[in-house]
Amino acid sequence: MINEPRLVNLFRDLCLINAPSLQEKDAVAYVHQLLKSEGFEVMEDEAGKAIGGNANNLIAWLRGNLPDAPRIFLSAHFDTVEPTAGLIFEEKDGVFYSASDTILGADDKSGMAPAIEAVRAIKESGEPHGDVCLLFSCAEEIGLLGAAALKIEDLGLDFGYVLDTGPPVGSFVNRTATHDKIDIEIKGRPAHAGKEPEKGINAIQVAADAISGMTLGRIGPMTTANIGIISGGSGTNVVCPSVKLKAEARGVDEAELDKQVDHMLKRFESAAAKWGAEVIIDHRREYRGYEHSEGQPALDLALRASKAIGLEPELRTTLGGSDANVYNGKGIPSVVVGTGQDKIHTHDEFLRREDLINTTRLAIQLIKEAAKLSRASL
Repeated sequence: MINEPRLVNLFRDLCLINAPSLQEKDAVAYVHQLLKSEGFEVMEDEAGKAIGGNANNLIAWLRGNLPDAPRIFLSAHFDTVEPTAGLIFEEKDGVFYSASDTILGADDKSGMAPAIEAVRAIKESGEPHGDVCLLFSCAEEIGLLGAAALKIEDLGLDFGYVLDTGPPVGSFVNRTATHDKIDIEIKGRPAHAGKEPEKGINAIQVAADAISGMTLGRIGPMTTANIGIISGGSGTNVVCPSVKLKAEARGVDEAELDKQVDHMLKRFESAAAKWGAEVIIDHRREYRGYEHSEGQPALDLALRASKAIGLEPELRTTLGGSDANVYNGKGIPSVVVGTGQDKIHTHDEFLRREDLINTTRLAIQLIKEAAKLSRASL
């Protein structure tokens, strides 16, 4: 059923289109035209305008001939973590990689190409199926912005699958963490560092005091915290008047996460009070975690599909986020599917041909398994 040369060529072509976050216009145009030319219903939303990018989310439908079957979706994202201009795409010993000084972009073209080939193959086969929606988002890598702007709740979908995590193919992420971000600004007081340093309040010293008493790193088995960026100061001859920091915390257990975040905020507040500085804190919940248990339709269908094509289904927990966090948060059950993308976000990124094919086989089987169900049974 799979047209392997077509699948591989599509994966290559998608990787070769430069599509960093907020600049995915060319990739969206390519996929839009491809799907439209093959008779799929294709539309774009207005996400680009909402998030300040040059591209929108793309929504395409393979309409079914089983009106009572669940309406499912297959999802992936257009953007990559860095520009791929100048990518030299190569295959060696059944492995795709970048032979140039760029990433490959398998994150997430290894999800997009199989999703497209799956609906093509199902359409060509003439097999009965329900409605299948392709959801391809923009700006995933910089905070799930495209998914957040997408009005998925208006599409009438029952559940779906986000093809966007590493090996093994046949594995599924059924539990993820909640992710908080914290921006901190510490305002001290400037003074000449040589003439009258005692009249200043050094914001760097305040930040150091706060951080020195802070628990960071691995807090628990499923809770982490980090301060990743710090900037400030104007010169060595000036007592530093201002420092800005960016931090985050993640946790599967929200109570434990809340405790960690409260600890971090109090450390900054107490240090500022001790030194007579001012602290401004912007704490926000980027996305909430989720958990799918066996017995829930979306997960059970995925496990059946994996077994049906001879793969070993495996359930995983991750502290990373994906569009599925947003979709689940909007009330549409979403399970993350392993695609085989490996060493992502590095120039050593690669994808095995076998994994590309098996991800496509799995996507096809997800559609077939959904066709066996009725919406009334969900």
